[in-house]
Amino acid sequence: MTLKKIERSQRFLKKHLTLFRCPICHLPYQAVQSDSLVCPQGHRLDLNRQGTLYFLRHQVHSEYNRTMLLSRRRILQAGLFNGFLQVIAQKMITSGTTLDVGCGEGTPLHFLEKQAGTAVGFDLSKAGIKLATQQPTTAFFCVADLAQLPFNAQTFQSVLNIFSPSNYQEFSRILAPEGQVIKVIPNSDYLVELRRALFADDARRHYSNQKVQSRFKEKYGQVTTQRVRYQFTVPEAQFADLVVMTPLHWQASTEQIRQLVAQPFSQITVDVTVLVGQYPRTF
Repeated sequence: MTLKKIERSQRFLKKHLTLFRCPICHLPYQAVQSDSLVCPQGHRLDLNRQGTLYFLRHQVHSEYNRTMLLSRRRILQAGLFNGFLQVIAQKMITSGTTLDVGCGEGTPLHFLEKQAGTAVGFDLSKAGIKLATQQPTTAFFCVADLAQLPFNAQTFQSVLNIFSPSNYQEFSRILAPEGQVIKVIPNSDYLVELRRALFADDARRHYSNQKVQSRFKEKYGQVTTQRVRYQFTVPEAQFADLVVMTPLHWQASTEQIRQLVAQPFSQITVDVTVLVGQYPRTF
């Protein structure tokens, strides 16, 4: 019998209730009652029809809309990120619990699912989480805020932080002893062909991730770094998706994008650094 999304989520929550805490009183949830999580103070949080939880206490606007996220899904499923996702898979603590920070439409977490064990993905974008639930996955997805994660202390072995903002204090709180944070940051040649085509000034063509790397290394006692650089052959049918899937297109005019899509290039550079931090320091 095929379970509905909400039924699968009910089963997940009953099995992994200890992962979640109430966003109002911060107490661990104590029960799953029908479609709701209930905390000791009586605060309830209901699953929606997609089987997800909305932990935000206020509305948040996200520029990552459905159109952009669908483009991202198509180009990622064509393999754009596979090269560095394979590196992450080799570095992950397997068979534990994994949190994907800023999971978007869910393709990277789905790729890593065999290594991820019990997996949870969250994002600010409701459109992204709705799309993530359409993945053929056993992961659980929710809408949440990085500044106030709705998870109990020391509950995750791995935190994935792929092209997303970080909150190292919250990461430290939710990481299990000897857990790991895997952070992926772009290098100066990331999507460089796209940058050159869209921007004339050097400031937007080039950037450095040195400050991000230095801050990460300050927060963890043991850090390994690996640069991953490769050329990805862009399927002609997905070139427009490549342009739209990245925030770079927010800075370009409609005419610039039209001209670029009319003259597609066949390859794009993926250039990232994979950082792995362990044994979080006390804040």
